[in-house]
Amino acid sequence: MRIKVGVMGSAASESARLDTGNTLVARAERLARAIAAQDVILFTGATTGIVYVVGKTAHDAGSFHIGISPGANEREHVEMYKLPLDSCDSLIFTGFGLKGRNVVLVRSCDVVLFVAGAMGSLNEFTIAHDEGKVIGCLTGTGGVADETEYLLQKFGKRGTTARIFSNDDPERLIADCLNALK
Repeated sequence: MRIKVGVMGSAASESARLDTGNTLVARAERLARAIAAQDVILFTGATTGIVYVVGKTAHDAGSFHIGISPGANEREHVEMYKLPLDSCDSLIFTGFGLKGRNVVLVRSCDVVLFVAGAMGSLNEFTIAHDEGKVIGCLTGTGGVADETEYLLQKFGKRGTTARIFSNDDPERLIADCLNALK
């Protein structure tokens, strides 16, 4: 069975549009190409922002991309949640809203990667941590991806089986995470 890699992070449209110098976008695209170079299935929240950049770039580079939607159907996905359709090979409509979608998304993955991210990503991080997932954080991108050490130190559960890797190099991050599954 193929490994399922989820990418979570900033869905704010500004994160991809207003990236000064496009360094965040460039790193997201590098991560996407590193994922596409592996024989894995990509999962995202079928969303916007930097997660869209990763999903679209990986899809265009040949990854099979499954999007987990908060909407119950395509109409809700587009009209209610204002989410795109063009980067996924397949969409799973949960009808569970954003937080419910997060549970389905994280639990569907073997590896959960974080690029930047705010409150929604924090929710996904805590789910991944509690579920004992292999977690990768692309450091230097801001948000949750850069704050996991603090979060774990302050609030981390003892006894979790989660394995957490942090790296500012997208290729090394995905390699570390995939090696942890072996």
